[in-house]
Amino acid sequence: MNTRIALVLGATGGIGGEVASRLAAGGWRVRALNRNPDRTGKDAPFQWIRGDAMVAADVMKAAEGAALIVHAVNPPGYRDWDKLVLPMLDNTIAAAEANGARILLPGTVYNYGPDAFPVVTDDAPQNALTRKGRIRVEMERRLKAAASRGKATVLIVRAGDFFGPRAANNWFSQGLVKAGNRPKAITYPGKRGVGHQWAYLPDMAEAMARLVEHAGLDDFASFNFGGHWDGDGTAMTEAIRHALDDPFLPVKGMPWWLMRLAAPFVPFLREVMEMRYLWTVLVRLDNAKLMAILGGEPHTPLDEAVRATLIGVGCLGSEETPSGISRARAFLASPGSPERL
Repeated sequence: MNTRIALVLGATGGIGGEVASRLAAGGWRVRALNRNPDRTGKDAPFQWIRGDAMVAADVMKAAEGAALIVHAVNPPGYRDWDKLVLPMLDNTIAAAEANGARILLPGTVYNYGPDAFPVVTDDAPQNALTRKGRIRVEMERRLKAAASRGKATVLIVRAGDFFGPRAANNWFSQGLVKAGNRPKAITYPGKRGVGHQWAYLPDMAEAMARLVEHAGLDDFASFNFGGHWDGDGTAMTEAIRHALDDPFLPVKGMPWWLMRLAAPFVPFLREVMEMRYLWTVLVRLDNAKLMAILGGEPHTPLDEAVRATLIGVGCLGSEETPSGISRARAFLASPGSPERL
């Protein structure tokens, strides 16, 4: 009965963890590969297996009998990203081909250049501008080649910037706010008036699971996840203010100049600076194909999703509820109100 066994690489990460939990809730037997499973906690509804995604034998052994391999693993802190990402993917491809499994990959917008902007369709040309984008293009080329050999199938679900209660390494919890502290200000990386796309990970994981279980997908299938579209960059910051019950929480710009100075010495900042352009131009993923296949897209309201995320990353207590003060203050502070605070 290998049709319900899934191996997740990257289950301690945001999207990997959400997909693993959703698959387990849906009746899959989920295995999660990790170098230090003793540190992961015992509460997860899946089996932890000791191993390294960089070691082909570890991946092959963990994948025995699996029908699905979720490839959601990345080098920590982006260290040696260009040296490690492709070998890890090759290990996943080999294990999938040995078991006739489907590979599920969370995709990115890094693959695309200006010729695909502003609205990116599922079949848009992948002419990446950056080193990281070109590696992502090569990943998908290798996956497509694997699918064409007929021994494995591939499903890619592409999305904008991640946020969610279990997602720590992303623009939301490392940029707009700082995980573990109630914000005293919001730092917004984007250019004023430029829209930005966000993916709430529980919704994305639900969409991925539904696609995995959908009969009739192509051997190589790629879908765009729509998520939350912030048309001018203010919807996300206003949702954070609302969740914190603070309509006047300051919003400041990202100190890009300082990050540029530090980038030569900090690998993570080098990667961040390379992708800065995605905050200055309009890039929106068209999810029409996904909507047609599933008949709709899982979609948690933005205020609810942001509140859950702030609680999950330690920026808001779960016992805190909107008091109504913020709405009253916002009304009284408006130009037409009888008095202002």
